[in-house]
Order: sequence, then C-alpha cells, then structure tokens
Amino acid sequence: MIEPLTFLVAARDEEQSIAATVEALRERFSDAEVIVADDGSRDATAERAEAAGATVLRLPRRGKGQALSAAERAAPPGPLLLVDADLRGDPSPLLPRETPFHGLRVALFAERQGGGFGIAKRIARALIRLRCGYEAREPLSGQRALSPRARAAVFPLAPGFGAETRMTIDAIRAGVAVEEVELPLAHRATARDVRGFMHRGRQLRDALLATGPLRLNHRGLRLPLVGWTVALHEPVATAIGLADDAWSGPERGFRAHLRAGRTTGVLKLLGIPLYGLVRTRSISGALLVGVAANTLNQLDTRPGRALKAYLALAPLVRAPLALPVLLAPYDLREMAMLGDGGSNGLGALLGLHSVDRITGRGRWAAIAALAGLNLLGEHRSLGELIERTPVLRELDAWGRVR
Repeated sequence: MIEPLTFLVAARDEEQSIAATVEALRERFSDAEVIVADDGSRDATAERAEAAGATVLRLPRRGKGQALSAAERAAPPGPLLLVDADLRGDPSPLLPRETPFHGLRVALFAERQGGGFGIAKRIARALIRLRCGYEAREPLSGQRALSPRARAAVFPLAPGFGAETRMTIDAIRAGVAVEEVELPLAHRATARDVRGFMHRGRQLRDALLATGPLRLNHRGLRLPLVGWTVALHEPVATAIGLADDAWSGPERGFRAHLRAGRTTGVLKLLGIPLYGLVRTRSISGALLVGVAANTLNQLDTRPGRALKAYLALAPLVRAPLALPVLLAPYDLREMAMLGDGGSNGLGALLGLHSVDRITGRGRWAAIAALAGLNLLGEHRSLGELIERTPVLRELDAWGRVR
C-alpha cells in the first residue's frame, strides 16, 4: 500500500503568495494534503491558505524549523514534500518515479535570482562538510522531498533557518541517501539591501546554532544548547555541566545518582564543590558554590526560568549581566536552551560572587536557604511549586511564548 503524500509549507506574512502556492500544489497533486504552518502571521496568510484548500495550523511566532516540525506532527504517516510559501514552478520532479523512495531529495534552482554575496551559503556548506563529510551544492534550499525513513531521521527540525542545514547533516549521519536535483523553480528573492542582509544574517546565525549540540525541551522541540557560552565567565563549572549534557543517563536527583554510582550527576555533586573549594579556599565557599549551581540547575525546566533567577540575584552580588541578558530572548522564545552546562555555570558564578560579598553568618544563612531548596527539589518539583504560587507563576510566565 502506497502511503499518501503530504505537503508542508511554513508561512509568515505571505498573504500575497500563499493562495497561489496552495492552489498550484492541489492542482498537481489532487490526492495530497497541504498543511500550512502559519508562523505568527500578522496578515491574512491563514485565511487565504484555508480558502485555497490547505489545512492551516495557527502558531505563535517560533521560526521556520519549529513551524515545520509542528506541521509534521500533524501530518499522517508517509512521505513529505516541503516547499516555501512563495514557490513558483513544479516541484513534482523531486519525487522519483519509483515508489516508495527511501531518501532525501533537495531542489537546486536552475537559475540564481537575487541574493547576497553567498557568504551564508558557503558557511552552511562548510558546516555540513565538517559535521558529516557531505558536499552540498544547495544547503539552504527549502524545497525537499523526504521518504518516511528520512522523515524519521530528521524531525523534529532545528529551529529557525537552520532547519535545512541540520536536516542534511542528520540525514547523512543516519545513512539516508541525499540527492540534489536541478529544477526550473523560482521564489521571491532577497535583495542586496538592509532587509536582505538582515535575513541572510539570521540564516547564518541559525545555521551556526543548528549545527552545534541540540536537545529536546519539555515540549519536544529540538533546540540548540547555548550554555557553553557561559564558559566565557566560568569555564570549569560550565564544562562539568556540559559533561552532563553530553553523557547523562536517566537518573534524576542526588539519591538516584548516588545509587547509580559513576554518573555525570555524581561528577557535578563532587566536582563543582571541589572546584569551589579550590577557588575560595573555604568549606563554606565550596558549599555555597555547589548549592547555588544545583539550585539554578533545578530551576532550568522551563524557558527563561533559570535565567530570570540569575538576573534577579546577580545585581546583589555584582555578577556579570551582559551575557545572560543576551541569552534571555532566545531562551524565552524557545529558540535555544541553557542546558546543564549553562545553568550549572551560571549558578556557580552566582556562588563565587556571593563568597566575595557575603561573609560570616550571612553566608551560612545563604547556604542553608539554598540547601533547603535543593532538598525540597529532591522530593517535590520546584517548577510545580512556582506554578502553584500566583505571583511567582506570573513572573515565571512573563516574556515566554505560550
């Protein structure tokens, strides 16, 4: 039995072109379903797509990769054909004559239209070559046919405009055949103006993030880990946390890690306080660094939660603010996540700066308070307590995409 074909189209503010794109697809593929992921449009994109016969998902603005991932979850089993909302031309040659097929096919535009100086494209090619050895001619093309096997290998996609670059990497690393097919297609090209360069800058940024380490968050979204940037301020504790990002097992909580023995959780439990002891040369300093790191790590279960706690406390102990402020919008919008590296690094940074500002009984009081939060988190979720407390719940949700 041949599984049905589904088209996935990510669209934002495409009311001028989306209806024509959907109508053309439905005319050429009458049995296929067209799913349009409306990525927070402020115009009539959703209404015009529905009127043209598409199934529309109305989403908050999350970026291309996450919009396509939401559409893929809503699609029935079978092959997919991804196309841009402003596509002109016939993408059907992307589907091979033999059915079913088992690979990933990417459209090469036969003629170049507009664009910049090719910097983003060259860097994306280099990133693909570095991560999987594949020489891609067109790393950024959004016109892609995926077999069920390729679909399983690449979804959920990396966020934003890094989706295509990471898709190629994931397919090659999963052993999926990738083929580039030259086709007479066209779409609205960006110009060499401010808007065009900003778009290509976002493409480059997203491709760089997408080719680094990725993890699933609480929603099942696949996000880049950016906590490694905290190593600019605190390299050792961040490196210990990154080991947990890379090699952690299913254990959660101190007791589970201690019962399991040699886990990355035990490494954090012992390594960060020992590092604090070396830095502060005091038992109280070591304890403060350790409990501060673990407290922030326990809070990092929802977007922006750990960063908000850090930003609330950092001015009190004169800890660095610039980098966490820069990371906050990406974390809150679920375009990136701190991971254990970032949360442990920032927590240790708070602890180390607290040692310089808090002495005597005040330090031991801070240790007791944070240790109490740590113990509470062993028995009950700190996040659950926050969500049940009205004022904390509102502060926690502020700025987050819902």
